[in-house]
Amino acid sequence: MNLFFAAGLALFVDRMIGDPRFIPHPVVLIGKYITLFDRRLNRAVASRNVKRAFGIFLTLTTVLIASIIPWLFLFLLKRYTTVWLAWTINVFLISTTIAWKGLVKAGGGVLERLQTEGIEVARREVSMIVGRDTEHLSEAEVVRATVETLAENIVDAIVSPVFYACIGGAPLALLYRAANTLDSMVGYKNERYVDFGWCSARLDDVLNFIPARLTIGLLWVATWMTKNNAREAIRIMQRDARKHPSPNGGIPESMVAGALGIQLGGVNFYGGIESRRATMGDPSRTLQASDIGRTILIVHVTCIVILVLAGLGGVLVWQL
Repeated sequence: MNLFFAAGLALFVDRMIGDPRFIPHPVVLIGKYITLFDRRLNRAVASRNVKRAFGIFLTLTTVLIASIIPWLFLFLLKRYTTVWLAWTINVFLISTTIAWKGLVKAGGGVLERLQTEGIEVARREVSMIVGRDTEHLSEAEVVRATVETLAENIVDAIVSPVFYACIGGAPLALLYRAANTLDSMVGYKNERYVDFGWCSARLDDVLNFIPARLTIGLLWVATWMTKNNAREAIRIMQRDARKHPSPNGGIPESMVAGALGIQLGGVNFYGGIESRRATMGDPSRTLQASDIGRTILIVHVTCIVILVLAGLGGVLVWQL
């Protein structure tokens, strides 16, 4: 199987059809598994070491199940049916790990609400894609929350799954998606998850390390092609990326901040509790609704660049 072609085609398939509701989604099944074990294993009475041990067990079983089952399924398809059917299923499974269509649809939904229905409806819309409190956000804060989500998910929802698909097809892409889902569900530093989610958070950091740094080049090209400030994107990334609590999330967020000439980060509230995050970018102007549209365009162009690179990689492998 030419994995570069498979990964590129999967990215295209996701853009065209997204995640049809009538087809069971692997990430939903992964999420149910995590929720079940979170309820059963993450008990308040457990000691710190016991919680970490249970968290390690959850992390290892989740990523192994998420990768071994599709590997075995594809192996059996290839052996007892046809290579082309196995390749087609491989492409579809990879597409379920990518969220190009879902990401821009979510961002576009917030933009549309801001432009047509007002701040109250936009707050409710953005609450579906961020974990922070949104009831009292200003328009600029709604825009900031949306741009931050779009930027960070360039790595999590696009570059990383495509990267791992190019290396190991659907099994490795699903392993990554399982690790990323674990991090989004239990990888918090609050009292409940600081120990139980420790392994999940660390694994997600490790798996995103290389893709996040590959994203530097992709975003530089995308910001240049969209006529944003590519030079400033690199400068702000070099200055501010390390301020982000994630070793990887700061790269796309700081680059988008620099490219658009805005400042991201600052004060958020979670359950009424204030959380201060270091700022990235310079506060040269107030964020505007149009910044969401500009970020969506950067996402689109980044994906097109990835499609081209996947195609070139596929041709190279084909020739070899």
